[in-house]
Amino acid sequence: MTMFFRGTSRFSPVPFWVALLVVAILLLIGGTAGPIAATNVSETAYVEPVPEPGDQYFEAQDPDGEWISYVNPRDEYRSPYLGNGSAKICVTLLNEVGEPIIGESVPNTTVTVPTGESIGWHSSADPITVQYPLTQHYDRPLDADQFGTNPELPQGDGYLDSHCVEFHGLSSNETIEFGEASIDGPSAHKIELVGYIEQSRQTWDSTVDPTVDPVSYEETGGGWSFTPQASHGQVVVVLQLVDKESGTDQSAELPEQTSDDTESSAEDDPTGSDTSTHSADDEAGVNHDAGTGDREFVSSGVADRLVLLGAGLLAMVGSLAVVWHSRFR
Repeated sequence: MTMFFRGTSRFSPVPFWVALLVVAILLLIGGTAGPIAATNVSETAYVEPVPEPGDQYFEAQDPDGEWISYVNPRDEYRSPYLGNGSAKICVTLLNEVGEPIIGESVPNTTVTVPTGESIGWHSSADPITVQYPLTQHYDRPLDADQFGTNPELPQGDGYLDSHCVEFHGLSSNETIEFGEASIDGPSAHKIELVGYIEQSRQTWDSTVDPTVDPVSYEETGGGWSFTPQASHGQVVVVLQLVDKESGTDQSAELPEQTSDDTESSAEDDPTGSDTSTHSADDEAGVNHDAGTGDREFVSSGVADRLVLLGAGLLAMVGSLAVVWHSRFR
C-alpha cells in the first residue's frame, strides 16, 4: 500500500491534458485542410442547378425515366427536315480539381471544333466555336448535365456542367463528323485537352468520369453514323486547367475517383436505345452528393489530415507513456 501511495503521489495529469490539447489542435488543423486545398484553384466551380419542371428552361422528361431534356438556345432543326436523327457536340472545362467552370480565369480563349458538311446548316457549326468566359458570350453559358448521377434524375447529378450545340432533323442514317479541337488565345497554355467522350446512337450515360474516361481523338474515329433505331449521339470535348506549379492537373494525382461508376465507358450501352425525338435530345451529367447537392471532390488535404492525425496520436501515446512511467516508478 505504501508503494501505491508513493507512486500516485508522483502522478501528474498535466502531460495527459497537454497531449489531449495537442491532439485537438492537430485534428482542428487537419479538419480544415480539405476545404483549403479544394479552394486552391485558379477558378472556383460554377454551380448552377438544372432547371426543374415548371422552369422556362425545363423541356421534357421521358415517362419511362430514360432521359431528361433542358432547353438550349443553340438547339436547331435542319431545313429541310430529313428525319428524326439528332446529335449534340459539347465542351466541358474543368478546374484543377475537376470541377466545371466557365473560364473566367482564361479570358479571350477560344475552343474550335471543326464539323463536317452534314451539320454545316446549323448557324453555330462548321466550325463550332466556344469562347471564354462563357458568361460574357452566351445567354445560357452551360446548358447540359453530362456527368454524375442523382437517384432522383434519369441522367446527371443535378448541376449543369457543359456547353453544347444541338442538331435535329437529320436523316436516320446520317453520319456526324467532327475534327480535333484546338485551343487559341493568350491563356491557351493554361488548358489541357483531356480528351473526348463519345456515346453514339444511344441515350447518354452520365456515369462517366470526365477526368478518367476521355479518349484520344483517334480512338473516337472522328464521328459516328446513325442507325434507323438509334438515331442520336453525343460527344463531349473535355478540357482542364493545368496546375500552375506542377504543370499537370491535380485530379490526375488523386488516389481514387469519386465517379459513381469509373468503369463505365462511352461504349457501354449495348441497347442502342432510340432517343431521336426533339425532347429526347437529352442532357446528362461531376459528382454531387445526391440529396444535398454538394459536390464530392477528393482533396489533397485528405493526405495532410492523415499525417497530422498520426502525429497527434504519437504525441498522445508518448505522453501516456510518461504518465504510466511516473505512476508506477
